[in-house]
Amino acid sequence: MTELPLHGLRVLELASVLAGPQVGQFLAELGAEVLKIEAPAGDVTRTWRTAAERPDAPVSAYFSAANWGKTSRVLDLTTEAGRAELHALAATADIVLASYKPGDAEKLGADYATLSALNPRLLYGAITGYGPDSPRAGYDAVLQAETGFMHLNAAGPGEPAQKMPVALIDLLTAHQLREALLLALYRRERTGRGALLEVSLHDSALASLANQAASWLVTGHEPQPLGSGHPSIVPYGTVYRAVDGTQLLLAVGSDGQFRQLCAVLARPAWATDARFSRNPARVAHRQELEELLRQRIAEVNGTELLTELEKRAVPAGAVRAVGEALARPAAHPMLLPPTAGFLHQGLRTVAFRSSTWPVTAALPGPPALGESGAGEAL
Repeated sequence: MTELPLHGLRVLELASVLAGPQVGQFLAELGAEVLKIEAPAGDVTRTWRTAAERPDAPVSAYFSAANWGKTSRVLDLTTEAGRAELHALAATADIVLASYKPGDAEKLGADYATLSALNPRLLYGAITGYGPDSPRAGYDAVLQAETGFMHLNAAGPGEPAQKMPVALIDLLTAHQLREALLLALYRRERTGRGALLEVSLHDSALASLANQAASWLVTGHEPQPLGSGHPSIVPYGTVYRAVDGTQLLLAVGSDGQFRQLCAVLARPAWATDARFSRNPARVAHRQELEELLRQRIAEVNGTELLTELEKRAVPAGAVRAVGEALARPAAHPMLLPPTAGFLHQGLRTVAFRSSTWPVTAALPGPPALGESGAGEAL
């Protein structure tokens, strides 16, 4: 059987919560050997249970979101013995993942300077909230507030700002660090040298503002919240309710698609109306068009409408709950099967496929605290 591309790569995960552990699971899914180093109390997300979870469950749902495929070892890095064991592990590791506040890694002997002196080929991925020069700890919700995401996610102008329902900034930061590590691995193959790779939640958030940031930089006008609507495309993102109760979203990106939508809705005159025939006009007359669409879609069967729109290549979809989305056949390849130690499915972090290596059929479940033996080598 073809080996996974990162087979033989050794990773020490000193990170906790979500951003760093997501990177660790990503590397494990691609074949790396990932040892999660935890303080005696364990990763704090082990205790982050929802009201629906058993209070005595050894692994929380939140912890399971980012810790498949790893083993766990408890090390107290405030002790000389703990630091010595970490240093011995780092001497033979390929990658270290860390998420300390600036200055804390140095106090624990877990910083890049200390570990790279023992292993010059080491790649050290450091996650901070605001960069290496800021003492502030990074918390996803705070970063969502400070970088414009909560403002833009409000239901409309003057409505309360609202955070995303997942730790979006943590996930964006994980993507940045994955990219940095893969580039560093490529460079190390050519030079033999390790590297310090620093990412922050703050910079990752700003880098992801995309067209919203560009709008302000180009026009000087502050982008306003539109609920799920789009600032420069209409109809795009607004949710409508059909007569059968189906909630659906339209993502009409071209004038041709709009003409097809009008035909399906039996309203061809809209496609030639000067207010709606071109996208700039639809943006200018957003409220009028969306009210017409709201009234008309409320008269038709949503399931039939979506079927017809799909036939005509008009982008649209039903609004689904999380469980509905994961239960669909298209989601099955993204699910990790239960294991002997964890009797629930998991979700992959790797969403790409290759013709040269297999998709892992199974991966060890998230580890209990200290699940690997104390004398076991990485």
